[in-house]
Amino acid sequence: MTDTIDTPLTTQPSEPPSAPGTLTVLELARWGWRQLTSMRTALILLLLLALASIPGSLVPQEPVDPNAVRQWQQMHPKLTPVYERLDVFHVYGSPWFSAIYLLLMVSLVGCILPRLRVYWRGATAPPPRAPRNLTRLPHSITGTSTASPEVVADATRSLLRRQRYRVNTASSEDGSATVSAQRGYLREAGNLVFHLSLVVILIAFAAGSFFGFRGSVNLVQGQTFTNARQSYDDFAPGPLFRADSLKPFNFTLDQFKANFMTSGPTLGQPTAFRADLSYSPSPGAEKEKQRVEVNRPLTIGDTSVFLVGNGYAPVITVHDGEGNTVYSGPTVFMPQDAAYSSVGVVKAPDAKPSQLGFDARFLPTYAWSKETGPVSQFPDAMNPVLSMAVYQGDLGLSNGVPQSVYALNKTNLAAVTDKTGKPLILNIPMGATRKLPDGLGTVTFDGLTRWTRLQVSSTPAENFALGGVIIGLLGLLGSLFIRPRRVWLRARRTEAGSELEIAGLDRLEGNGLDQALTDLLANIEKATT
Repeated sequence: MTDTIDTPLTTQPSEPPSAPGTLTVLELARWGWRQLTSMRTALILLLLLALASIPGSLVPQEPVDPNAVRQWQQMHPKLTPVYERLDVFHVYGSPWFSAIYLLLMVSLVGCILPRLRVYWRGATAPPPRAPRNLTRLPHSITGTSTASPEVVADATRSLLRRQRYRVNTASSEDGSATVSAQRGYLREAGNLVFHLSLVVILIAFAAGSFFGFRGSVNLVQGQTFTNARQSYDDFAPGPLFRADSLKPFNFTLDQFKANFMTSGPTLGQPTAFRADLSYSPSPGAEKEKQRVEVNRPLTIGDTSVFLVGNGYAPVITVHDGEGNTVYSGPTVFMPQDAAYSSVGVVKAPDAKPSQLGFDARFLPTYAWSKETGPVSQFPDAMNPVLSMAVYQGDLGLSNGVPQSVYALNKTNLAAVTDKTGKPLILNIPMGATRKLPDGLGTVTFDGLTRWTRLQVSSTPAENFALGGVIIGLLGLLGSLFIRPRRVWLRARRTEAGSELEIAGLDRLEGNGLDQALTDLLANIEKATT
């Protein structure tokens, strides 16, 4: 006799079930994937991407125009820390913009792939069979024919195929014949093509960002730019950009012109900016000329040169106390307002007996009032005056710390004063010379020229992006104007021939379906007579 252990009978499960409404990790992942790949989510992400691009249009971007960013930061010192924390000055490279971008791409791909399978099954399947009672459909018509049902079915099939319908015929034991036809399959194809084009555009922009570059240079009239990395003032390459892919071209700024309104309520508003360039597409090639304007770039291969900014470059000469020329040439001044009041810096580290620095302001059309002090009344150079504050001491250029050419480090500098002990301000008209006190030398405002800011950029996949836009528009037109339609015919045998029932369904009401059915019946009667 063996011992046995009695197992108690129970209705309780061995493991407690999950609480109602809870999901396992796998179920939660599937639910999240379904939400992400829904068309509603894709549309929301597309809207978010458009909204996220707005700050990049309203706020200057560091990769495009660092000088404009610095000016904006000086004008908005309280907002600058917040914007820097949110990467508003680098919108298109920020983590939050990239997250929306990637989620949109994943959502679109997840939407398209299942719909491709569904579309393929629907496009290759025969038209749906005719309903049992065609006269109950909203759009139907009846008629008769002296021909047999088989002859009527053959005639109907030929007529519908001429109208680009896919047709399927069938016969039944009672001697009747049915025809099922459908057209408009390309409507869904156009919808899919449109969404595929969005993916192509996103991939093209991503490829352009990874393999392309964007740089900028401030070029004074008469200066030449060579397309080498060290020639740029600012250079932002993509992560996969190779320096040897830079095309060895060069161009010279022959002349820059700006036109402004001289009367009316829009006084001072610009009407045109033009930069005349002479360029060589390759070393040793003959020079060619082209005028670059706003939204009209110079294109050399897959590299484009855009006009993005301009200003004045006063020609300044500085002599030190010993009569030596310690600074001479055009100096780029940055415009601060619509009247082109501009600021700039002159540094003379070789001056003796002391290094000299000038914090300068240029006014194209000088005016003065008790309320505003010196201002510029008009952006064109009608009465140019250079206003300069003079400093002496150590410019800090020998300590190894890089400095901006547009800023003056005043840590070890002392302001030069006039006879009253106030900081010296020199107001120099064009062509005039001012003498510095204490035998420090002289400053001459020799003349005036213009400079322009040119952006040089390369987006290798821009043609694919353009192709994606064109294909997307074609797909959108197809999805809007192609109307799916189904037509059925049933021909029942009678002693006199056939009794006909014709019906149809159209996705768009009032699209002429009743008239199409009437015409089809008339053509059938004509073809079978």
